[in-house]
Amino acid sequence: MTTDKTYNEEIITEQLHDPARCREAFTRVIAHYTEPLYWQIRRMVIDHDDTNDLLQNTFLKAWTNIDNFRGDAKLSTWLYKIAINEAITFINKEKARNNVSIDDDESFLINNLESDEWFDGDDLKLQLQQAINQLPEKQRLVFNMRYFQEMKYEDMSEILGTTVGALKASYHHAVKKIEQFFSDTD
Repeated sequence: MTTDKTYNEEIITEQLHDPARCREAFTRVIAHYTEPLYWQIRRMVIDHDDTNDLLQNTFLKAWTNIDNFRGDAKLSTWLYKIAINEAITFINKEKARNNVSIDDDESFLINNLESDEWFDGDDLKLQLQQAINQLPEKQRLVFNMRYFQEMKYEDMSEILGTTVGALKASYHHAVKKIEQFFSDTD
């Protein structure tokens, strides 16, 4: 996340419920969460343009439902839930639209990655993405959140509604599968 020292989630949450300060507070939320949410979505859908669309949808959905946010969970948790749900819905619609079976999930994502004009990765980055895209969806999601965003297991647990132990196991299995991918390609 960005290192905005003046960003305080408790204060922002209070301001979001104050009609006089809501717009200003939400502008700060967007500035603070755009980059981490972008990369969370991007690692799921691969394509830059689709990611931008889903990011906009995420913030739009958050804005239209801000009155329903009671602050029981952290604002970041709520935003990540929205972003992940938007991405999963998009992926499922794309698979259905392109008539992609679950078994072809990996090749679908890799083809998107290789054809993405915004992807500037070298061969090693492409191989890492190929390894990640071979993971089952839940492991892929957990790996991306932990490895790339260094998200705490407790935060992932709130977002995904899964126990910390199960998330640690998913991450461990994902790492082992990625290691195996690289040892098989050598």
